Amino acid sequence: MTVCGYDLIRSKRKTIGISVKPDGKVVVRAPFKAPSSDIERFVQSNRDWIQRQQSKMLSISRQAAQENPFTEEEICEMAEKAAKIIPERVGYYAKLIGVTYGRITIRNQKTRWGSCSGKGDLNFNCLLVLAPPKVLDSVVVHELCHRKHMDHSAAFYAEVLRVFPDYYAHHDWLKKNGPVLIKRMTG
Repeated sequence: MTVCGYDLIRSKRKTIGISVKPDGKVVVRAPFKAPSSDIERFVQSNRDWIQRQQSKMLSISRQAAQENPFTEEEICEMAEKAAKIIPERVGYYAKLIGVTYGRITIRNQKTRWGSCSGKGDLNFNCLLVLAPPKVLDSVVVHELCHRKHMDHSAAFYAEVLRVFPDYYAHHDWLKKNGPVLIKRMTG
């Protein structure tokens, strides 16, 4: 439901959260019992952050508009290439980390670069083949480290950095350049 410029989604969550979608739309998630006044106060206290995120999304859209959207054929080619490259990288880093994994799936995801299920199945975005190889490796390491820590705790990042000391430099590349790639896929 839209309330004063944002969509409000109530759920069993314990805290109020805000996200800004690629189209600039603001989504507020709140506990079922959170008073509307608390939600509105939270939104207002984060107004500057919301405006910065909306500005960032507009900039990404402008950058992506300068490039052609990926065709279905290009996306299929990227997926095929990723299906050859990523399993090799997963195998290499799994040995270094000392973990096993399940199935590897390559997808054209709109919001994620990778994920790891509780069963150890790994999913990767086909767009990773457009990133520098070390960036792709940083995502592989990140997901494999979830086999030891299914969270983003200090212990998780300690494991990531043990295996991939320059992780943050490559993570920053993805944060800076990744949104334009995703926008070219999603339109």
